[in-house]
Order: sequence, then structure tokens, then C-alpha cells
Amino acid sequence: MRIIVNQVEYDLPSHSMIADALKLINAKPPFAVAVNLNFVPKSQYALHALNENDQIEVIAPVTGG
Repeated sequence: MRIIVNQVEYDLPSHSMIADALKLINAKPPFAVAVNLNFVPKSQYALHALNENDQIEVIAPVTGG
């Protein structure tokens, strides 16, 4: 299935979860995740099923002032 992570297209097997997409891009904490502009709590990464054409944003915190 086709998904988009941080504006880059990827192919994942059907029935993949957010955790699978994070492994695919080798995401390193800390980060937050939104799927189709909806925040997903860390506790749901292994449970939240992805769908064809989902858009995932993996957002790292920015420090400074």
C-alpha cells in the first residue's frame, strides 16, 4: 500500500501500523506523529492501522527561542 511520510512516498504491506512506517524511515525519538493531520499518541503507534494514501508527519521538537 502507498503511504506518504514527511512528503515522501513509501510502499508498505497491507495492514501496516504506524510503528511499521516509523521503522521504515528509521525514526529516532523524540518525535510526534500525525496521520492525516490528526495527532496520534505514542501508545497507539503499534495499534493504529494505516490506510492507502495516508499522509504521516513525523515531527521532531525544535529548541531555541
